[in-house]
Amino acid sequence: MDTTKPGFFASRVILVTGAGGAIGGAAAKALAAQGASVVLMGRSLAPLEKTYDAIVAAGHTQPAICPLDFATTTLADFQQVTSMIRQAFGRLDGLLHTAATLGSLTPMEHFNAALWSRVLQVNLTAPMLLTRACLPLLKAAAEATILFSTSAVGQKGRAYWGAYGVAQAGIENLAQTLADELEANTAVRVNSIDPGPVRSRLRALAYPGEDPGTLPDAETVIPAYLHLMESGISGQRICAMDYLNGR
Repeated sequence: MDTTKPGFFASRVILVTGAGGAIGGAAAKALAAQGASVVLMGRSLAPLEKTYDAIVAAGHTQPAICPLDFATTTLADFQQVTSMIRQAFGRLDGLLHTAATLGSLTPMEHFNAALWSRVLQVNLTAPMLLTRACLPLLKAAAEATILFSTSAVGQKGRAYWGAYGVAQAGIENLAQTLADELEANTAVRVNSIDPGPVRSRLRALAYPGEDPGTLPDAETVIPAYLHLMESGISGQRICAMDYLNGR
């Protein structure tokens, strides 16, 4: 299913975190193909450059690259990013969160405290701080979207998912809180999306015995992401596969 409004993303500026990963990279390329100027954010430069090269090779608007390690990034770092976006583009119309780290699948009784803090920092605290830093630009847009990627373990806790599952539950609550706070007097919409099982590095780490050939490519779920990036709804959580299957 592809219900993207023709021309909707033209001239818009979208920041994509995890843009060197499977879903983030696919989303960034799809947004660029729709005419958006994309800011590629991620931990490692090489994967970001791969996404950058694919966008340029396809003849789309040249993206910007912003390598940042969420494990150590502070609010001041994110504020520098928003200053750069303001100087380079003069606007920000969307923020798409796809960056995540798994940590380890470990019983709570044995979960390493330092790893716990790192996973929560990358998966929950850093997205909150980045969103906070971006809000002035997003609120200045005629209409803007914040979209968080989440997971089924954010809806119901499962054994051994530890800090990752707790962080996903936090992301869902963060999205709902922001949607409620921004509903009045702003044109910023906030939603979350569960991509479901797709071929990605995080999925391979979580399910090492799984045959990746049985999973859909990340590109399969991108129409659902684009739908929420352009939709007028707010405060909603959707499963990508439900949307794609018309449910």
